[in-house]
Amino acid sequence: MGSLILCHDRHAAHSYEITRIHCRIFTIEELCYYLCNNLYLIDYTIMNTQLCDWLDEELGMDRLASDLRDVLRLHGSVEKFVLTILKASKIYREPEMIRIQNVLEHLKNQKDIERQKYKGDNLLESGEVEEAILVYQAILNQEKDESVDEKFYGKIYAGLGAAYGRLFLYQEAARMYDRAYQICQDKALIKPYLYASYKYMSLEEYHILITKQDDYMEINAQMRREIDEIRKNMPEETDPDLIEKWKRQHRRNHA
Repeated sequence: MGSLILCHDRHAAHSYEITRIHCRIFTIEELCYYLCNNLYLIDYTIMNTQLCDWLDEELGMDRLASDLRDVLRLHGSVEKFVLTILKASKIYREPEMIRIQNVLEHLKNQKDIERQKYKGDNLLESGEVEEAILVYQAILNQEKDESVDEKFYGKIYAGLGAAYGRLFLYQEAARMYDRAYQICQDKALIKPYLYASYKYMSLEEYHILITKQDDYMEINAQMRREIDEIRKNMPEETDPDLIEKWKRQHRRNHA
């Protein structure tokens, strides 16, 4: 969540219950906190006259309540409803509001499961790796959604592969990348799969692996050329540990 810049002193005598998560809130800050931390899961259930009445009667935010009633009357979008609340609260700075608006725009018309994946992808990109893993695993653990194709789930496994790789859990990463490749048949997944396998297998095991398919041999040769190029471009006095760190970062960026 972004930086708070203003606190409201009004505290509701009676709470409002967010039905989707059965959570009771008493302030506009709590409402905004919920909205900003659940952008990927917000749906039409947040749009209702009861929330408008609560803002009006309990927090004295009659102007906001009126604007929200207009959104409801005109059958406005969930995104507009949420942004109206956040803007009126004056809690978030402009850069954070722009980010929130961009996320909502991206999520517009997406299915719930696609929103969950987008959340996982963003957590992974921002370095919140453990949180991303939990989101991906939650998708795989729930009942299969027939509204998305099989490759969607392949991309979930690829996300898990990248996440485990960033935690240096190479065996788990290899297993996820292999599963992703079996589903998607995307050759771009072979490279991170082989790299993760190389990092945890013995040399003998890895040699057996790459001889199983011509594609494996070809991509392994490409990886060796890249590593040789890295070494060639490094100064001779460079610390070997620094080279290894550089290589790891290079692999993560290409995972």
